[in-house]
Amino acid sequence: MEGVKVLPRNYYCLKPSSSSSSSINRIGIGIGRIGNGGRRKKHQHQHHHHHNHHHHHHVPKTLNNNFLSNCTFDSSSIFPYWHTSGARNTWTTSSALSQPITQQQGMEQPFDVSGDSIRSRFLHFYANRGHKILPSASLVPHDPTVLLTIAGMLQFKPIFLGQLPTQVPRATTAQRCIRTNDIDNVGRTARHHTLFEMLGNFSFGDYFKKDAIKWAWELSTLEFRLPVDRLFVSIYEDDDESFQIWHNEVGVPAERIKRMGEEDNFWTSGVTGPCGPCSEIYYDFHPERGLVDVDLGDDSRFIEFYNLVFMQYNKKDDGSLEPLKQKNIDTGLGLERMAQILQKVPNNYETDLIYPIIEKAAELAGISYVLSDDTTKLNLKVIGDHIRAIVFLISDGVVPSNIGRGYVVRRLIRRAVRIGRLLGVKRDVRGNHEGTFLPNIAEKAIELSSNIDPDVKTRSARILEEVKREELRFVQTLERGEKLLEQMLEDAKSSANEENGAVACLSGKDAFLLYDTYGFPVEITTEVATERGVTIDMKGFDIEMENQRRQSQAAHNVVKLEVEDGSNLSQNVPDTEFVGYDTLNARAVVESLLVNGKLVLQVSEGNDVEILLNRTPFYAESGGQVADHGYLSVAEAENKQIAVVEIKDVRKSLGNKFIHKGTIRKGVLEIGAQVEATVDSKLRQRAKVHHTATHLLQAALKEVIGDETSQAGSLVAFDRLRFDFNFHRPLTDSELEKIEGLINKWIGDATLLETKVMSLVDAKSAGAIAMFGEKYGEEVRVVEVPGVSMELCGGTHVNSTSEIRAFKIISEEGIASGIRRIEAVAGEAYIEYINPRDSYLKELCSSLKVKAEDVTSRVENLLEELRSAKTEVSALRAKVAVSKASVIANKAFEVGTSKTIRVLVESMDDTDADALKSAAEHVIDTLGDPAAVFLGSCPGKGKVSLVAAFSPSVVELGVQAGKFIGPIAKVCGGGGGGRSNFAQAGGRKPEKLSEALEKARVDLVTILSEKAS
Repeated sequence: MEGVKVLPRNYYCLKPSSSSSSSINRIGIGIGRIGNGGRRKKHQHQHHHHHNHHHHHHVPKTLNNNFLSNCTFDSSSIFPYWHTSGARNTWTTSSALSQPITQQQGMEQPFDVSGDSIRSRFLHFYANRGHKILPSASLVPHDPTVLLTIAGMLQFKPIFLGQLPTQVPRATTAQRCIRTNDIDNVGRTARHHTLFEMLGNFSFGDYFKKDAIKWAWELSTLEFRLPVDRLFVSIYEDDDESFQIWHNEVGVPAERIKRMGEEDNFWTSGVTGPCGPCSEIYYDFHPERGLVDVDLGDDSRFIEFYNLVFMQYNKKDDGSLEPLKQKNIDTGLGLERMAQILQKVPNNYETDLIYPIIEKAAELAGISYVLSDDTTKLNLKVIGDHIRAIVFLISDGVVPSNIGRGYVVRRLIRRAVRIGRLLGVKRDVRGNHEGTFLPNIAEKAIELSSNIDPDVKTRSARILEEVKREELRFVQTLERGEKLLEQMLEDAKSSANEENGAVACLSGKDAFLLYDTYGFPVEITTEVATERGVTIDMKGFDIEMENQRRQSQAAHNVVKLEVEDGSNLSQNVPDTEFVGYDTLNARAVVESLLVNGKLVLQVSEGNDVEILLNRTPFYAESGGQVADHGYLSVAEAENKQIAVVEIKDVRKSLGNKFIHKGTIRKGVLEIGAQVEATVDSKLRQRAKVHHTATHLLQAALKEVIGDETSQAGSLVAFDRLRFDFNFHRPLTDSELEKIEGLINKWIGDATLLETKVMSLVDAKSAGAIAMFGEKYGEEVRVVEVPGVSMELCGGTHVNSTSEIRAFKIISEEGIASGIRRIEAVAGEAYIEYINPRDSYLKELCSSLKVKAEDVTSRVENLLEELRSAKTEVSALRAKVAVSKASVIANKAFEVGTSKTIRVLVESMDDTDADALKSAAEHVIDTLGDPAAVFLGSCPGKGKVSLVAAFSPSVVELGVQAGKFIGPIAKVCGGGGGGRSNFAQAGGRKPEKLSEALEKARVDLVTILSEKAS
């Protein structure tokens, strides 16, 4: 390709073209909006034009007859802009450039356009302009209103709402995002993905439109060297300010600035809340189509790659807009889209961010992506996309399950597995993934992750194990689905035969069940059905698919930013000073009182209240640790009443404000009152003991079952601790004993804990483990048990491990796929757990008259004696039943004319089910062939037992015991079944036994008379 130096696929480098008309050519296909369908679009233009854009489009020398051909340069601006001087239009740029823009000075050096380079260049471009580079937030957000991180701005939502103070005035991030609301478009369009990276620059009340617009243009045209004749800009239809900046200051020609309506260019977070106009930059793949009737929604021509949101209004309940006191900037540049543009490929999938994964899948399938047809390419794109999402989701702690985030991962894995099978992807041939193929492809995604999230490689063993386990589980489901498909096809053919030659057809509902529940692509179902001569109701299938898609699209996939009453509280009340690490008592001032969420001036006895203090010793629930309990008291002074408040919960809200929830037990509490805050020291000690024990438990788990296990949740309560961790199997008794032994050894070592405050970078470098679900600032608190454990933790801890006293595991169980849970007790809770059990054991020893160490063997002996006695009793009962049966056999009567059949229908009182079975077997043998026996009994309160025994000749007549006994059992409120010659049933209505036996007698006589006459 002209202007492109051919390098390995995972490295892209652009060199200038020899053409004087343009130094860089941009080729590709563009569809739609930033991310997956835009930051706030309600609809999408779905033009699926699959053009081949590998040919070159040189930048034309003129636009409107005299555009680039009339370029001059001026030192008054660092941006190329359109300048009007009489009838002559000229472009000008900074004094740093002394040649016409068509020469693109500085382009002689190779231009690295790899995805990693684009990300780095973006971040450092804004870092050089005063922005703090912040890490990507986890895909598991702290915001409870969204399931996954769906936008770059999500981690800043509390700042935009005024709930958290601004840490930095400017920030820039490369945020990993997940969206699955239009998963069926993945691979079909040039730019839909489940996982994508959003490069963003943010201003929190600092710079606004002018700088945001100018920097976006400088980044696009100078940093990324996009030709100006390939760029268009959209603005909100009423945003004259943005038009003035783009046109008069940046210099974009008016015909390249398109005003668009609220649907396209006005961002809202919800019905109410922060909102504002947007401006977007589009890349033009076909400038030769000219400037007449330009439609930026034409996905075959344009791609939006940069979106600037000017958050300047608050939308009120009545729909009116009021200016925000703090105006913010929220932008997003799609990394995959910019990579597509700069790397000159027809879609995002063929960039170096995803293509190596696609190549790996193609290699395992024994095919070539380049030589494949469109359908095969689509399937390979889906695998490439899904594997990236799977790897990062599992890395961030999401494990496959049937609910919430876990279902997202499960669905992505199953889609990838079934598409891989459709492609014929071979299972692992090296033998290290137990016959699976996804882990091999996932290894490639992990390899590419270094510059996105370095932690992915450190978690690779856990990621690959989880992927392998889920793939194997799904393959078993697929195999069950194959059996179900065979049955469905047989049923369809049988139904067709009954309709006298009708064409056999599999219903759309059945085809969708196979697709949705068992992961069968409809293509596979169609192929198998065709082989069996069965058609498929595709119209019915499409209806079912549309119903599911509609439900999926309705899922909440928007970041809500609603300004609440609490925002006023945020501005008026300072953060709470926490002094609880050093003391359990503190004097404080009541800053605010809330009853039912409303601000009040005072609260009287008997009322529940929420209290904000200027300082507090109370620990607020966080990091899995429950809140402190205690009291607030007001001493009598200046004629004020004595007040006592019992505190039962403390939560953090609106940043670092502690809300103490309690009940006024005495007197009246007013705003401004001075209180004595006292924490319940015994309960605090219990929490400290369990929190430190939790750290020891995690360290012991890593030592016993391996470093790859990681925390998936925790609870530090007064009466116990709970620790959830990622592991694929139950722990053995031996492993649990080792874990307990290690922890109790560390407790006995009486090691002094060390607590330090340091930078997050230094803490991670020192090897500190981050606790699950916690969000950390630049400064973090590190709690270390020297030689054992080091974790980032804001919780309360003992001073020495000896304070824990003892540790005991109560239970270990699975709570979800790949997640185990240990519950344990320590300290005072250990004593409370052990003492009653010790009493139980003493009572047992006294009753059994044995020592404690002999209890187990004595109980086993008793159980064996009991089993022997039960066997003897059962045998005796059977003998008694057989004896009774010998007597009642004489009551048999004969039925039939051509063949005489002996029939016996009788009640055997309270005979149990096993003895009744023995009796029936004895009678049928006694009566000989042909014979039919039906016996019933009431072995206990609310119990009925029934048994039917038919000889071979009776069965040959078409009378089956299993089918016969069912209707009889229903009379007694029960059911049952069995073989054709012998069946048992039960019921819950003994009073109906006589009626049931009478029905059995009548039915047998009727049926056998007909069959044997």
